[in-house]
Amino acid sequence: MSAAVELHDVHKRYRVYHERYFDLKEVLIRRRFGEWEDRWALRGVSFQVEPGHTFGLIGPNGAGKSTTLKLIARILEPESGQILTRGRVAALIELGAGFQWDYTGRENVQLNASLLGLSRREIARRFQDIVDFAELGEHIDAPLRTYSSGMYMRLGFSVAVHVDPEVMLVDEVLAVGDEAFQQKCFDWLEGFQGRGGTIVLVSHDLQAVREVCTEAAWIEEGKLRERGAPNQVVDAYLDSLRAARGKAAEAEAAPTRDLGGLPALSIGEVRLLDRRGGPADLISTGDPLAVEINYRVNRRLDAAFVGVLVHRNDGLLVASASSAQDGFRLEPGDRDGAVRLDFPQLPLLAGSYRISVAFYASAKATEPVDSHPRRYGFRVVGSGPEEGVVRLPHRWSFEEAASPSRFGNPAAGQG
Repeated sequence: MSAAVELHDVHKRYRVYHERYFDLKEVLIRRRFGEWEDRWALRGVSFQVEPGHTFGLIGPNGAGKSTTLKLIARILEPESGQILTRGRVAALIELGAGFQWDYTGRENVQLNASLLGLSRREIARRFQDIVDFAELGEHIDAPLRTYSSGMYMRLGFSVAVHVDPEVMLVDEVLAVGDEAFQQKCFDWLEGFQGRGGTIVLVSHDLQAVREVCTEAAWIEEGKLRERGAPNQVVDAYLDSLRAARGKAAEAEAAPTRDLGGLPALSIGEVRLLDRRGGPADLISTGDPLAVEINYRVNRRLDAAFVGVLVHRNDGLLVASASSAQDGFRLEPGDRDGAVRLDFPQLPLLAGSYRISVAFYASAKATEPVDSHPRRYGFRVVGSGPEEGVVRLPHRWSFEEAASPSRFGNPAAGQG
């Protein structure tokens, strides 16, 4: 069976202009249109995705992952190499690309769906399904410029998924509308996967890549670093990140320092640790979590306070800890050190989370001396289909109507 997607030795560059010449005389004198440099987003990338597979692309920001999806979707063209796709392709990359602000939602559906390959008859047959899925109702005949950003994105997603694609390109976690609509989008993708659809997925959610992908590839600096089973590729990528952090920590510990422009205190290596003291990339609901923060003193500091925030991947703040509020004060003086925050039990439900760390020079300071916002991630796996953010301690009680006890045994039925 032929592959659904194939890339053969693909190269892609972006020309970044530092200065543009618009005057004809200047162009003729300099014999060029400006000063630029070429930045290569992809350098000889090759892989193929089999029909019915879910292929994950991982790597740091700027690695070339999104460029790869845009090349597959024909939004961009490569400098060299060959890209082949078999079957109708839909891209959840730039939802609503090609929409016209002064057209109504109805007109934009007709325009966008035709650009994606549907005939006029197919558009008419699927139009109501598109509107119903997007939950736009009577707003479908209003100009697009009157839509909220959520309505705009919902319409773009709905059109993309109703063109009956055989290959779906998905860039990052969907942020379409409210939580209920996001769940509807994820349910559709799961159904598409179950029907044998092919998905190429770009994500920083490494645990999701482990769980939903049948194969993965790690791209960095425009090159394919590794490809294979998701666990193998994700583990190799995480090992690389840890090695880079270790080198950075060693550099910070060097005896010579350039103090020019450095804050009084700099955050060094930050480690998230599980109950065994290993990296807490994946923990279970209720497990302990430790945040170990190394710091470096660049000039004498008599007092310092630490703040730690926990955000869910969608940006929701779910927990915070402040040493100032807890009456805990560091006195670093002029010596480097480390501070550790322990959560004996983390009742977070399944999902991906990010940790922020900041140091302050006083208990009332609002501007940090140094901060690392949402830099450190971990994933929680739950034991059941619970909803919400945290698992709260709770208990159940029961009594029959004729019973005089009035719940006199509160220990019964604890959960």
